Amino acid sequence: MSTNLSPRHLQLRSDLFRRWKTGGLKVGDKIESQNEIIKFCDFSLITVTKTLKDLESEGIIRRQVGKGSFLVTTPWVESYWRVGFFYNRDVVGGGIFDNPFYTRLVIAIEKGVVSDGHEFILGSFTNKSMPTYIMDALDAVVLTGITNETDIASLSTTTSQVSLIEVLREGLPYNSFKIDFGTPFYEMFNKVRGKKLKYLYLDSVLKSAEQLSRRRTFKNAHKSIDPEAEVREISVNQESREETMALHSAIVDFQPDVICGYVHRDWRDLIWDWSNSKVEIYGFALDSTRSGFVVNTNDWMKQVLPSIYENLDNRQADITQHIYAATFNP
Repeated sequence: MSTNLSPRHLQLRSDLFRRWKTGGLKVGDKIESQNEIIKFCDFSLITVTKTLKDLESEGIIRRQVGKGSFLVTTPWVESYWRVGFFYNRDVVGGGIFDNPFYTRLVIAIEKGVVSDGHEFILGSFTNKSMPTYIMDALDAVVLTGITNETDIASLSTTTSQVSLIEVLREGLPYNSFKIDFGTPFYEMFNKVRGKKLKYLYLDSVLKSAEQLSRRRTFKNAHKSIDPEAEVREISVNQESREETMALHSAIVDFQPDVICGYVHRDWRDLIWDWSNSKVEIYGFALDSTRSGFVVNTNDWMKQVLPSIYENLDNRQADITQHIYAATFNP
C-alpha cells in the first residue's frame, strides 16, 4: 500500500483541488469555510489555516471578511480538455485494434477530440480493475465494454467526468451514449414481410445490459412486423474468429435465409460456404458499406463530443442518456 509522504498542507491542497474539480467549481464560486474543511477532512486547524493562506497568497482564492472565500483561478483547468477513451481488455482480449468495431470507435473519437483542439488518451481496464489514478489526470473519460462482470465501484472516486458509450446499467450517475438498433430491426423485417423467411439471430456470449437490450429489441421487431417468420437464436463469441462450431451447426441444421446480430468480420465467407443458398448477412458495424446495422461515427461524434464538452463546462448538470439511431443497409 502506497503512503503519501508529501507535507500535510500539500496533501490538503491536492484534496481540495480534487474536491473542487469534481464539484465543477468555477472562478467566482464560493469555497468551503475553514471550519467546514476541518469537518470533512482529517487535517488539523494549523494545516487548514496554512493551506488557505498559501492559496490566497498565490492568488488562487480570495478571502473576504464576513463573506467567505472565493475561487480566483482554477489551476486544474487547462486551455484544452484531456479526454480519455477506455475499453475493457476482458472483452476485447486480442486488443482493440483487432476488433473493427472498437477500432472505428477509437478513430472517430480521437479524430473529433484532436480536431476540436483537445488532447486524446487511449487506455483500458479489466472487469476487476479500473485505472482511476490515470483517469484523475484527465478531464473526461469515455468507457465502453462494461459487462455484468465489471466492477465499477471505484469510478465514483475519480475526479474525471465519466461517460459511458454503448453501456446500459440502470441507476448509474453517468452520462451515457447508446445506439438504437430498434428502427433497423423493424426495417429488416419490413423488407421481406410475409415471405416466411428463416432468421438466425447471433446473440453474444458476453453478457451485458446492451446485449440483452439488442436481443429484446430484435424479438419485439419480429413479433410486431413479421410474426410468421421463423427465428432461431444461438450464442456466439463475436470476438473470436475461430469459435464457429455452434454457428456451423446452426447453419447446416436450420439453413437460414437471413443471419443477423453479432457477426465477426471474418465469418461472412464461411457463412456463404456453409449455406445452400445466398444467405443475407446483417451484422452490427461502424462506417461499413456492407449490408448490416450501421452507425456513421462522424455523425455520432457530432452528438457525443459536444455533450461531453458541455458537461465539462457544467459538471452539475443533470445526468442524460443520449440515443443515436443506427441505419439498416440492405
